[in-house]
Amino acid sequence: MTFGETLRELRQDRGLTQKELGEALKTTQRKISYLETDKNEPSIEDLKRLCIFFDVSADSFLGLPARRKR
Repeated sequence: MTFGETLRELRQDRGLTQKELGEALKTTQRKISYLETDKNEPSIEDLKRLCIFFDVSADSFLGLPARRKR
């Protein structure tokens, strides 16, 4: 999954519109739309806010495999 696909899925799972998510993150609906369609890449600050808001690791947004415990 791309970053945008992951973001869209998380947003929809929460029952939020792009506008509602933008308001919660103090950004615009347009920015959320561009992120979801992979037209723009998130800044590090955007990524941090999204991880905190959705309570997920950056790995899930970046498509990295889950780490195995050693």
